[in-house]
Amino acid sequence: MKELDSIEKLIDSLSLFPTVGTKSAERMAYALLDMENEEVELLVRHIQEVKSKIHQCPKCGALTENDVCSICSNETRDHQTVIVVAEPRDIFSFEKLQKYDGVYHVLNGLINFSKNLTPDKLTINKLIARVDEENIKEIIIATPGTPDGEITALFIAKLLEDKEVKVTRLGYGMPMGSNFEYIDSLTIERALKNRTNIKD
Repeated sequence: MKELDSIEKLIDSLSLFPTVGTKSAERMAYALLDMENEEVELLVRHIQEVKSKIHQCPKCGALTENDVCSICSNETRDHQTVIVVAEPRDIFSFEKLQKYDGVYHVLNGLINFSKNLTPDKLTINKLIARVDEENIKEIIIATPGTPDGEITALFIAKLLEDKEVKVTRLGYGMPMGSNFEYIDSLTIERALKNRTNIKD
């Protein structure tokens, strides 16, 4: 059906989104067709703006439009307490709590030797440098409870053994293998409050 090629291409493109199957992509494609031209143009413009303006904060790795993110530049936050997360989107889960006033460090992934994601491919060395340079008192490792997350957490704790910094891990209540985007705020809050020492 030659006349439907453009719709099929759109469906294929929409299927690239995580968790979006063919049926969902079809519904989204036909919903776009029902939208006014101005609405579609606005959507396209917003997508282009996100791709052109958003980048990672050079200090912590959070997503921002500014030279330094609003968290790192906020002098009222506790810059001696750092939550270490795997991906920038994980920060949003903690910020939703509105009960954590420290800062963050994004690893940009987890150690996985089978996928060639070795420690040097992540920002672990940058984290160690921050501990030395910023007088950090506590590192809270908030990698997911997956094998890769546990390996990464233990590797970081090992590197920090000789540093004068407390290293903790999120407490019980976090489901094994879960990503933060699928966990409710109450569970995350309890895990943060009940964090356990990996190293004093």
